[in-house]
Amino acid sequence: MTVTTPCDVLIRAGWLVPADAESRVISDAAIAVTADRIVAVGTREELAHWRAARTIDLPDAALMPGFVDGHNHLFQALARGLGEGQSIWPWLCDFMWPYAIAMTPSDARAAARLGALEAIRSGITTVVDNHYAPTDLDTTLAVASAIHDAGLRGAVARGILGRRSAIGVRRGQPEPLYRYDTADELAITREAAAVHPAGSRVEVWPGPVNLSYLDQDLMAASVQLARDLGTRWHTHCSEGSKDPDSYLEEYGIRPVQWLAREGLLDERATLAHAIWLDDAELDAIAASGASVAHNPTSNAYLASGSIRLGQMRERGIPVALGTDGPSCGHRQDPFECMKQAIFIQRLATLDPTVLRAHESFAHGTRSGGAYTGYEVGELAVGLLADVVAVDLSGAHQQPVHDPVSTLVYASRGSDVVLTMIGGQVVYSDGVVHTMDEKQVIAEAGEAARHLIERHPQLAATARDRVPA
Repeated sequence: MTVTTPCDVLIRAGWLVPADAESRVISDAAIAVTADRIVAVGTREELAHWRAARTIDLPDAALMPGFVDGHNHLFQALARGLGEGQSIWPWLCDFMWPYAIAMTPSDARAAARLGALEAIRSGITTVVDNHYAPTDLDTTLAVASAIHDAGLRGAVARGILGRRSAIGVRRGQPEPLYRYDTADELAITREAAAVHPAGSRVEVWPGPVNLSYLDQDLMAASVQLARDLGTRWHTHCSEGSKDPDSYLEEYGIRPVQWLAREGLLDERATLAHAIWLDDAELDAIAASGASVAHNPTSNAYLASGSIRLGQMRERGIPVALGTDGPSCGHRQDPFECMKQAIFIQRLATLDPTVLRAHESFAHGTRSGGAYTGYEVGELAVGLLADVVAVDLSGAHQQPVHDPVSTLVYASRGSDVVLTMIGGQVVYSDGVVHTMDEKQVIAEAGEAARHLIERHPQLAATARDRVPA
């Protein structure tokens, strides 16, 4: 008598890439899911005794963990195609901050829904959304709800600015960007986190917007708030080449060194960009257990620089990948990020071995789990069932000699054919099942049109300012 084992969903596919430490690839593979957890992984033969309420056969696809987008700004989705031809600081001063100031709560919700839709279609299952426009309680909760209702997991790192610091004044930040004092910033964040607490599918984290120009006392209070809430915290860190220098001029110390000296750099820290760091700062990050979000596409778009990824890997620093918002990454395409991460490192070092396909794949998946603290990023028994299927039958992917190389170098977000989050299939057969896609796209288009009508100067940033 054959003994069978029940499960909710059984997915069978041509390949399975679990993103484990051994960098295995399983051919003629299967994965079994019950409730929100993975209960079995192996070959089709090894899982032949599993009997599922629903069986999905994808013989031309590779199964992989859902991608973790370690740094995004979903509110920027209405600005796609604007802000062309500028480096980071002019882009912020002349375009992004005015755009952020102009955003309404309804704009932010429409943008978040559009971003969530694109993320699911691209195989992103976990997103860290650094939301800083606008940051009132109702809008923060609306953005968190948009992510949650789409079926995604992740965090809304609520942007905290407080009052303008001396560095902010000196570097030309607009005063209207600063809407709350320290007490209000912390209170709103705490109240939002009470609705989306630690352990929720969508959490709210303190998101002190930028280490390089935030008031030091507010930075320290934000870190303490994360400790009180039991969450992680998120900040931009030394993205621009002048960031460490301006901080050193103001305080006599580099920003990451200050965090470490004050005992603020900890395992809860998720640092976006982290490009312009010296050896001592890398050592401090490694010693603290903090993590980094590498954003290769936006770093290239804004000509911000190349992260010291090889040195981070040598030190064991967890490095996730991020798409960094639709206005400077333009597409939330984790495949593009994996590929660009490799190319940028090879160009920067002139070393073709500095980063390989399986290593970049791990940054987009397993390292993202370590970065966020969620039990994701790997297909293993007991972990959350965040599973993505990528069709590998396209002409641009043939022949498939190595599925990992095919995923990293040849595939793109549009090749995703199934996205499962927590055991729930949220995308399949070309349809996102949690949203009315046409309505989401129409609402975002209408919001973008009205935004430009109210603030026509934003449209001027679509023009390349470099003379012909």
